[in-house]
Amino acid sequence: MSYFLSNYQVDLQILKNKFQLDRLKQVFFIFFILGAMLGCGSEEPIAIEKTIVQAFAEDPESLGRGQALFLGSCAGECHKFDDLDGASDNLFDCYWYNGESDDELFNVVTVGLPGTKMVGFGTNFPEGDNDLWKIIAFIKYRQEPCN
Repeated sequence: MSYFLSNYQVDLQILKNKFQLDRLKQVFFIFFILGAMLGCGSEEPIAIEKTIVQAFAEDPESLGRGQALFLGSCAGECHKFDDLDGASDNLFDCYWYNGESDDELFNVVTVGLPGTKMVGFGTNFPEGDNDLWKIIAFIKYRQEPCN
């Protein structure tokens, strides 16, 4: 009888070990699946492209050209570089009445503002649109911080 009990205990131990092994396999499988799912969820950071104005604003040469074009085209008659007396439309303060976005400013300079002294320049700059974008970059770069 003791032989039978001892075989029975061995069989039980084998079954218990097999059950534990199966549970261990299940746990490892779950961790594997969770790890795979977490690994699949990671995405590369999305690169945000800079606008042309942002790119020109980071380039000292482009800002210099924008300043030179501003002084030669805009500051001569209507917009002063340093408007101390308030007689002209200041493009460097926080009060813009005819557009604030880059595209709106581009449009204002290109087609002008009917009924005002602001005539449209079109794209009649030596480097075409790029020169106009450089002027806008210069204006935005030099503009005082607004709240």
